[in-house]
Amino acid sequence: MAKMAISRKGLRLLLAGLLVMIAGYILMMGGVSPDPNVFNYGMFDFRRLVAAPLVIIAGIVVEIIAIMGKFEDSDKK
Repeated sequence: MAKMAISRKGLRLLLAGLLVMIAGYILMMGGVSPDPNVFNYGMFDFRRLVAAPLVIIAGIVVEIIAIMGKFEDSDKK
C-alpha cells in the first residue's frame, strides 16, 4: 500500500478546519430586511463584523497547520 503524503491526524485537522470555516460563514449569514426600502442596521452587529471573520481566520490557521505540520501516525506497522 502506498504511503499517503498526509497522515490521518492531518486529515482530521483538515476536516476540523473546514468545519470551523463553515461555522464562521454561518455566523456571517442573516440580516435580511423584510422591507427593501428600510435600511437594516442589523448587518453591522458584532457577530457579523468581528466574530465571524475571526472564526474564519482561525479555520484558515488550522488548515495551514494541518497542511504544513508533520504528524506521526500512531498506527504505523
